[in-house]
Amino acid sequence: MIPAELLRQSRIESVAQSLREDIGDGDITAQLIPADKHASGRVITREDATIAGRDWVNEVFRQVDPAVELEWQVKDGDSVAPNQVLFRMKGPARSLLTAERSALNWLQALSGVATSCARYADQVAHTGVHLLDTRKTLPGLRLASKYAVTCGGCYNHRIGLWDAFLIKENHILACGSIAEAIEEARRIAPGRPIEVETETLDELTQALDAGADIIMLDEFSLADMRTAVTLTAGRAKLEASGGINDQTLVPVAETGVDYISIGALTKDIKAVDLSMRLD
Repeated sequence: MIPAELLRQSRIESVAQSLREDIGDGDITAQLIPADKHASGRVITREDATIAGRDWVNEVFRQVDPAVELEWQVKDGDSVAPNQVLFRMKGPARSLLTAERSALNWLQALSGVATSCARYADQVAHTGVHLLDTRKTLPGLRLASKYAVTCGGCYNHRIGLWDAFLIKENHILACGSIAEAIEEARRIAPGRPIEVETETLDELTQALDAGADIIMLDEFSLADMRTAVTLTAGRAKLEASGGINDQTLVPVAETGVDYISIGALTKDIKAVDLSMRLD
C-alpha cells in the first residue's frame, strides 16, 4: 500500500505541475468571460468505466480556485455507464473553464488504469491469484497510477527501488549466487521483503533453499509453473511474470501461482472518454 502522506504530497505536486504546463502565465481565453460571471456544469462519461482520481480532480479545482464547489455522484472504484453524471460543479465561470482540461486529464487517465485493471481482475475472479502492477509507469505518474490500480481491483507490487528487494539476474551475477544475494539483502535491511527472479526450476530450488519470501517465475511454461507450485508447497509466494496477455492470463492464473505481474496495467492505457458541459 502507498503511504497516505506520500500519496497526498505527490498529488499536490503533480497537480501543480499539470496546471503549470497548461495555464502557463494565464488562461487568455478565459479572460473573454466577465470576471464576476458564475456558472454551473457537470462531467459525464461517454463509455463504461471504473472511476479513479476524485482527489486529483478536487486538487485541481482547489489550486485553481477554492471558491469552486464540487458535488460528486460517484466514488473511486465505482462502475459507471455512458452518459452517467460523475460530478457537478459551480463557481466562477473563468475558473471552471481554466481547470477543465487538467481535471479531466487526471480523471480520464486514472480511470483508464482502473478500467483496464477491473477487466483483467474479472477474468481471474474464479481463482485466488492477485494481479500486480510493476514499475513500468509513465514518468511522474507512478503513485497516481498505482493508486488507480487498486481502484480497479488489482494490487500494488513494490512502489519503487526502496521498499522491497527484487533480486534479478544481474544482481545475482554481481553477488555471486542467489544464496549470497539473499544473505546480503537480509544484512542490509532485515525484515524487508525479498523477491528473487528465476528462469529455471533449478534456480527456483536455490531461491527456496535460501529462504526467499517471493519467487518470480520469469517466462516459465505452464507446465513448469505447475511444477513450481508443487515444489514450493507454500514455502514462498510465487509470482508469474513475462508475456502475460488476454490469451495467457487465465491459464497462468489457473496454475496455482499466488501473483501475476502485468506491466500493461499501468503502461498500455486508453484514457476514458469524458465530457464537461456547462448548464
